Amino acid sequence: MSNNKGKLYLVPSPLSEREPSEVIPAPVLELLHHIDNYVVEEERTVRRYLSRAGLKGHIEELNFSVLNEHSSPEEMEGMLSLFDNGRDVALISEAGLPAVADPGAALVALCHRHDIEVCPLVGPSSLMLALMGSGLDGQSFAFRGYLPAKSEQRKAAIREAERLSGTLKQTQIFIETPYRSDALFQDFLACLMPSTRLCVAKRLCSDEQYIKTYEVSKWKSRKVLLGKEPCVFLILK
Repeated sequence: MSNNKGKLYLVPSPLSEREPSEVIPAPVLELLHHIDNYVVEEERTVRRYLSRAGLKGHIEELNFSVLNEHSSPEEMEGMLSLFDNGRDVALISEAGLPAVADPGAALVALCHRHDIEVCPLVGPSSLMLALMGSGLDGQSFAFRGYLPAKSEQRKAAIREAERLSGTLKQTQIFIETPYRSDALFQDFLACLMPSTRLCVAKRLCSDEQYIKTYEVSKWKSRKVLLGKEPCVFLILK
């Protein structure tokens, strides 16, 4: 581009412990060999990912900048210098696909404001994989992200999402921090109508992949313990 800035590549990461070559397209892995600057949510995770992706022995030559929920606006603005002299930058998050329910969205917005080209790359999305495997409506759906942490607010939000699902005939998709997965699941069972369908998806892209969809009444008859693992929840009334 005319501003002599490099590009921002939105690089997907594996959702499980599978080898990157099993879930990440080969052209994406090849691109990683040609980028020296990385903006990451968690440096240790990305170092391990890059090592398994074929960069073992070259990790110390790379530059890592951390972008997470604690990053200040000033730190964000400072990342613009990473693109100077036509240098490309890769954004890698803990979310599988960067910038979706992820702090990296702020960097993408910053790049658009400064006419830096943004290049999203193909990779696994826990949200889309869960929707595909749920059997729920894939024509009309809404990603609602995280529900409130406080119990009563969370229950009210669940009831409102169910109301919208019934009114709009729309699948509602949620994610949760791993340590609250079981609590959220129990709130779904307590708040949703017996006939509402609920899908639970976890460990996607792994050998222990779990995707189940039942009416709430049937879920209540099953003994389910999700553990401290990231899950995707979907409902359709």
